[in-house]
Amino acid sequence: MTETLAHPSELQSVRIEQVKATTLALPAIGTFHLAGGVFSEEGTPTLRVLVEVRGSNGIRGFAEVTPCPNWCYETVESITTTIRYHLGPAILGKPAWDLDGLHRIMDRVVHPGVSTGQPLAKSGIDVAVHDLLARTLGVPLYVLLGGKRVDRIRLSFLVSAVEPDEATELTRTGLKLGYTAFKVKIGIRGEQDDLRIVHAVRDTAGQDAFLWVDANQGYSLDVAMRVARKLADLGVAAFEQPLRGNSPSQFRRLVQLGAVPIAIDESIVSVSDLLEYIRHDAIDIAVAKVQRSAGLWYARQQCALAEAAGIQLFGSGLCETDLGMAVGAHLFAAFGITTPCDLNGRQFVGSAYLKKRTHVENGWLIVPDGPGTGVEVSDELVAKHNAHI
Repeated sequence: MTETLAHPSELQSVRIEQVKATTLALPAIGTFHLAGGVFSEEGTPTLRVLVEVRGSNGIRGFAEVTPCPNWCYETVESITTTIRYHLGPAILGKPAWDLDGLHRIMDRVVHPGVSTGQPLAKSGIDVAVHDLLARTLGVPLYVLLGGKRVDRIRLSFLVSAVEPDEATELTRTGLKLGYTAFKVKIGIRGEQDDLRIVHAVRDTAGQDAFLWVDANQGYSLDVAMRVARKLADLGVAAFEQPLRGNSPSQFRRLVQLGAVPIAIDESIVSVSDLLEYIRHDAIDIAVAKVQRSAGLWYARQQCALAEAAGIQLFGSGLCETDLGMAVGAHLFAAFGITTPCDLNGRQFVGSAYLKKRTHVENGWLIVPDGPGTGVEVSDELVAKHNAHI
């Protein structure tokens, strides 16, 4: 069916006609270490799930989902089967504009439990529907999100290394590409080795470089408190997710220590999760991340809550291709996030299924102005990279 723009008055009549989840094997162009293990390895294909939602008007929206079982519990198999056999069938025939209703349906099919149930899979549906709606109206995604406070997003270069020499080389690479901000993965080799890596990045990047670290839940409280004091001496702007799980009382002790601002990512999946950390004075910085939050519908609410509470926002992603990077850029632009954002996918994965990508120059991502996400999927390239899972 030919894709034709609908008149805005026709938007209410657009219903969800088809939902597809296709697994893609994409080229890994860098090795990515984090506290939970190796996420991707250079030379070995890395898997993504491409979600497509077709409206009754023939227009399609797309989203990317990143299976990352050493970061959270969702795998490529659980994401694809949940979308194909549970979430997708449940929303067929439903109005595409009713984002609240779609999330209520998805939460009935896969119950939230303690926090949001299978947020990555749900984010695929949510983002693809947002893209469908924006393309139906012929507007960029940020219009649906209520604005665009900035035209470009400052990016941080990710340093994921197991040795100081490797960290030094990666930092030099980032500097050559024009980056002045660096995010360093720690919690990998132990307290002392982690600090040596941060020292190497600071020494190489210089004192004026923006530097933040992410432990991905890799520390106990006592170790995190020691490391926080050392990070303060290095001028680190934020210490992200040092502790495991949902533990506001422990995070509060780190915040009260006051050595370095504490940013939280994995522990604030739902809006209510973030609210509890705010109530407990257990957070300095909220990390905005679309996939973790089950999509834009709830990620936007989290950002608004953080703003209202006076909590600083950082932007991050899940090592997405340019499709996921574009989605993050639209959200971060809508909320005017000016601190360097961790949209690092281009360092580690090739956007081999896209015929139109984002524009990155000297460490800045230009917010796309095309319809929807502003990037374009190639059906031929999707078929070429289909992993058939």
